Amino acid sequence: MAFDAFALVLAMLALGYLFQRLRVLPDDAPQVLNLVVLYVCLPAAVLRYAPRLDLEPALLGVVAVPWLLLVATVLLVGLCARWLHLRRDEHAVLLLTVALGNTSYLGYPLVRALVGEDALPYAVVYDQFGAFMILSTFGLWVLARYGGEHPPEARTILLRILRFPPLWALLAGFTVMPAEPPHWIAGGLQRLSDALLPLAMLTIGLSVRLALPRDELRPLAAGLLLKLALMPALAVALVPLLGLHGTMARATVLESAMPSMVTAGALAIAHGLAPRLAAAMVGYGVLLSMATLPLWAWLARAMLD
Repeated sequence: MAFDAFALVLAMLALGYLFQRLRVLPDDAPQVLNLVVLYVCLPAAVLRYAPRLDLEPALLGVVAVPWLLLVATVLLVGLCARWLHLRRDEHAVLLLTVALGNTSYLGYPLVRALVGEDALPYAVVYDQFGAFMILSTFGLWVLARYGGEHPPEARTILLRILRFPPLWALLAGFTVMPAEPPHWIAGGLQRLSDALLPLAMLTIGLSVRLALPRDELRPLAAGLLLKLALMPALAVALVPLLGLHGTMARATVLESAMPSMVTAGALAIAHGLAPRLAAAMVGYGVLLSMATLPLWAWLARAMLD
């Protein structure tokens, strides 16, 4: 299962990048595919797996990990900014791309492949109550502070959260959706959620930029090291302290090891914050994670079971 999933990930990434270079698809193809994933595939995956969760107190530990890693990110990126004499826009990009991982598009299918289907509900909790909430609060604050905008109002943040389709799917999954729905519903949701991996990887391939910013190699190296190595290492140390074990712990570590969120990079670029560095953090992060994610999955199994 893991080998098949990784083969498909690499194939769709390569195909998307090839389509991008050859301009086979319209310029707005990544935005259209992104909306399909956001409004169809992600909610289907959430509805399929969230009802299987037992609402146990240990889930609070899963939610706590991304927020604790956010605190570590702010401190460590601040130290890097001082040590490497980073510009304000470089500092902002690292805050966004280290704090925010690709915990849904890449996280859901790869947690399922590398940890097991039973781990996917924990990935959903990590993503919805961690990464998404951080993007909608801390992410907006960083863009406002470093991008020259007005600080976001509480109403703006609340509306952003309420308009996120997977969150509504999560609420439905916790309330009205049975753990074992009728076969025709379960089958439909399964097929739609199975489309998440190829469509998401094709979208990333169409969007990713691999231009190496030579004058920004030091912040790029620091950001990749923090995102792909130090954050998951901290997660490995945190999960036993928070009472997490087994599948729950391994899913949490693997979500923390995901490369930078595509949306975080795109928002940084849209706000004129070190665009080449933002694109490189996403692009090279995805490529390097194809090697680091299996390693973290193996380490988590060895250390946390």
